[in-house]
Amino acid sequence: MKTDRNAKIALPGCRQEAKGRPAVSAGRRLGAAGTFLIALAVLCVLMLPPGSDSRTEAGGRRYARTLEVYTIPDVVLVNQDGHKVHLRTLLSSEKPVVVDFIFGTCTTICPVLSAGFANLQKTLGPDSHKVHLVSISIDPENDTPKVMKEYLKRYGARPGWDFLTGTRGNIDAVTKAFNASVYNKMSHDLLTFIRDPREGKWVRIRGMMSTAEFTAECREAGIL
Repeated sequence: MKTDRNAKIALPGCRQEAKGRPAVSAGRRLGAAGTFLIALAVLCVLMLPPGSDSRTEAGGRRYARTLEVYTIPDVVLVNQDGHKVHLRTLLSSEKPVVVDFIFGTCTTICPVLSAGFANLQKTLGPDSHKVHLVSISIDPENDTPKVMKEYLKRYGARPGWDFLTGTRGNIDAVTKAFNASVYNKMSHDLLTFIRDPREGKWVRIRGMMSTAEFTAECREAGIL
């Protein structure tokens, strides 16, 4: 049977273009799922800052790891139970601390960070309360205690994991202190901060980590 090499093939779910009109690229037809996958791919190849420790695994995923010293602002935030929390006191405790910045309605990178927290608590088992996990809202106008409590419930959060919100001014002070200022919540960096009280320094991790890598970083920091 003779075939026409120039004939167009109709793909499932794609509308045929009228003759003479320019074809619409497949990229423009991507839905929410496609956009999400692209976002993850971009995050996996984040450029590394000078002097950082690059960790790469099979598949080319890469993240940047640096040691930092931060001055925590003396602000009062509110947790998922509506209780006031003095952030400086909380993050300077004798317990190891892991911090990230998320928001309750996020559907892209925040679930990746929160899944890592959930897995860490599962790994710690009955000792999960000995490590303080702190998720700080970057959308304080919408992240009420009720929203934050429901968010933590979705991830089976155990005692030791707090979701904090506050006034916009206080949240901005915290993100600035961690060099993690957010100008658009829909395009914020994927950042994780690990503090070992023995050293007092913070391990700053920028980029996508696998579960195994996050566990290894926590072990290296003395958490596991």
